[in-house]
Amino acid sequence: MKRQLPKNVRQIGNVSDSSKIYVEDYVDTFFNQMSENVEADTLGAFLVGEIVREEEQDYIYIYGAIRMKELEKKGREFQWGENTWKHACETCKEYFGDAEIVGWVLTGEDLPEEVNHNLTKIHQKYFPREQSIFVMKNTRDKEEKFYVYKYRHMMESTGHYIYYEKNVEMQNYMIAMRKKVGLTPSEIIEDRVAKNFRSIIQDKEKKKEQKGFSRITYALSTFLILIIAVIGVTMLNNYEKMKNIKNSLEQVKEEQEEKLEEEEIIIMDVMGDDVEAEIEETVQEAVEDTAEAYIVQKGDTLQSICMKKYGDNLRIQEICELNGLSDGNLIYIGQKLLLP
Repeated sequence: MKRQLPKNVRQIGNVSDSSKIYVEDYVDTFFNQMSENVEADTLGAFLVGEIVREEEQDYIYIYGAIRMKELEKKGREFQWGENTWKHACETCKEYFGDAEIVGWVLTGEDLPEEVNHNLTKIHQKYFPREQSIFVMKNTRDKEEKFYVYKYRHMMESTGHYIYYEKNVEMQNYMIAMRKKVGLTPSEIIEDRVAKNFRSIIQDKEKKKEQKGFSRITYALSTFLILIIAVIGVTMLNNYEKMKNIKNSLEQVKEEQEEKLEEEEIIIMDVMGDDVEAEIEETVQEAVEDTAEAYIVQKGDTLQSICMKKYGDNLRIQEICELNGLSDGNLIYIGQKLLLP
């Protein structure tokens, strides 16, 4: 089955006609996070994806990345052992199924300006397939270079695409990596939601009490007015008017009793059969009170909003669920989004 080209893309540089490279946004975010958190001289990762040739055109899709377990540097030369490669293959199987490791990436300050014999030798050993990929991200000058392996040579690519689509596998891998280094999701939001939930429940209970007190006050006031009217008529010694008002009093009394009984039934229904719906509504109100409102601007995507607000793309699914979005790409200018 022919793979569909991504629709939501951003072009970086001048894309070559011979080989078109597509890097999924989560992977690009992973690259950036590696570059920002270099703990040693250099970090490495393996690239997971797919190489496709259709109608004499080569497409390289990179939708996953696996950090190298160990990367050694002796003098000016890099190397890694078989255990590192084995770990990468096992991790790829765990998170990306039968996907292929199609290349690798190095990021750090002390990188060569161009691909040298050492890097080419490593690539030929582990990635002999045509169109496999090597990436160098120099954190010192913020320069990024992509190379495509063709005709037994590493050829620099002049550009590539960043594309956006649902990528649960890479998202799960990034979450797992963050947990391994002790970065667990914050519980602050959950605490705030719980507090708001309790606050809203208390407000609703107070409103119910106030409504109940108002109904009783209204009923008593009505009876009091009618009693005063009866007393006034009695003082005038007008039997017929007193009799009519007495009848009216009894009629109003019956209507008020029926009304109060109906309202009691309604209250019981709300507290009984509909209590689950009310709790769900209350939770939603608590979440909305906790969430931050954001107005979609021109050029915004959920990915760019996440990068702007959180520095990564790990909250896209939360934003979709919070706003009832079935397709995260279908947002429009001026739309109000709730952000967790």
